[in-house]
Amino acid sequence: MAEDLTIITSTDKEEQYRSLLPQIEALLDGEPDLVANLANICAALKEQFKWLWVGFYLVKKEELVLGPFQGPVACTRIAKGKGVCGSAWQLAKTLIVPDVDAFPGHIACSSASRSEIVLPLFHNNEVIGVLDVDSENLAQFDEIDAKYLESVLKLINFNE
Repeated sequence: MAEDLTIITSTDKEEQYRSLLPQIEALLDGEPDLVANLANICAALKEQFKWLWVGFYLVKKEELVLGPFQGPVACTRIAKGKGVCGSAWQLAKTLIVPDVDAFPGHIACSSASRSEIVLPLFHNNEVIGVLDVDSENLAQFDEIDAKYLESVLKLINFNE
């Protein structure tokens, strides 16, 4: 198991992801605990990209409940269909929001957040949570982020 990350300072976002993906895979390799793996994914992404907030919300009794994260304190519970996270869960698709203030019903867990990407976490074709990433910059996220963050989520092993 790798316990150190090699952070690259390239301005090429794809190069950063290509460097980070195998490192995340090594962090997860052989570790069966879901919470530990989600925590390490958050830490690795936050270290590489210096985003404001990176975390998971997990579906529990028909609401999203805060899971492992890196960043300032966050909303603890989010209803299905509410805010960007609840909407990504309800729609079962990745949402890229260039300006959170323009998103109808945005939940402002942090006033510093300006843009956001939320990706559903699937297990057995069901959304069991979401990966939420917030930035202090407008229009921080794009299809490159969606592509590579979806690849990160596919690395998660669900031991049954």
